[in-house]
Amino acid sequence: MTSCCLSDFSYKKLNYKKYVVDSRLRYFKPHATKIEKSFAEEISFSLSQDSKFINPKFFYDSTGSSLFETICSLPEYYPTRTEIEILKSLESDLLPFLDKETKLVELGSGASVKTKLIIDIFTKLQSKTDYFPIDISEILAESSEQLLKDYETLHITGIIDTYEGGLEFLKNYDEKKNLIIFLGSSFGNFTPDDGKLFLKNIFSTMKSGDLFLIGLDLVKDKNILESAYDDSADVTAQFNLNVLSRINNELDGDFDLNNFSHYSIYNENEQRIEMNLKSLMPQSVIVSKSNLHLQLVKNELIHTEYSHKYTVNQIKQILNDAGFEIKKMWLDEKKYFSLTLVSKN
Repeated sequence: MTSCCLSDFSYKKLNYKKYVVDSRLRYFKPHATKIEKSFAEEISFSLSQDSKFINPKFFYDSTGSSLFETICSLPEYYPTRTEIEILKSLESDLLPFLDKETKLVELGSGASVKTKLIIDIFTKLQSKTDYFPIDISEILAESSEQLLKDYETLHITGIIDTYEGGLEFLKNYDEKKNLIIFLGSSFGNFTPDDGKLFLKNIFSTMKSGDLFLIGLDLVKDKNILESAYDDSADVTAQFNLNVLSRINNELDGDFDLNNFSHYSIYNENEQRIEMNLKSLMPQSVIVSKSNLHLQLVKNELIHTEYSHKYTVNQIKQILNDAGFEIKKMWLDEKKYFSLTLVSKN
């Protein structure tokens, strides 16, 4: 592996394929067999447990990503517009932490709407901006092409993979300083133990001087939270149910979506939204590529997502425990949401 970029041998050894679109856009993707095997194995394991679950990272096929973009614009879903409000106000505070060679690395880039607010800051400082989006969805390639139309000095190297896979891929990419951003409230999907491990993994992939900007949702009124995850237009319900469609399409499953409902509540003791799929009747389901034969009873739940909420003191504690030094924290006026900048020194 060279000090300036990942060698052909290295990315092939990591079981990735390189796609070069033009001089300003390329992306890396694990071979299809690797993705399918991982999806099939994880579904086989998670749906075989007494308390069945599906990892929320599997929400984001093309349909799921599109539905999530719709969720972000719903009146009940406050996180996106609140975070945008904060991002629009942090330029003068963030610029001093960057330099002319800092790379922008994003976890879960999606359609890159909020990313533009960060890229705008980079382009005021840099004559060339290197952006490394990491996303499990194919939407990454589409959104990257659109970003290049908007920014003439932007160069994109995308990684279509899980966060962990993408970070490991970039671990020894070059010696330039990185700003890793994790916008939205996706960190809340982790259990407390998994969240601690995730932060420590990020810390371990960072070089001295690297920065990490993370969005975290704050504890607030139960009614506000429950409405955000069970909207009146039922878009969140469609989003939740779509993961079963993905299993049907990619793993030869025979889930009947009419036999399930979206079920979401806020657990105040655990400070988290708990999102599930509820079986409306006793039923049998086969997932051929996972060698799985499910028997579900009426009202049995398949857990699909946690969304943990935090206090400011809790945020400071979990980031300090992972080894980070907190540089700056921003909140919106209502104190619904937070962005925190930390470093590895």
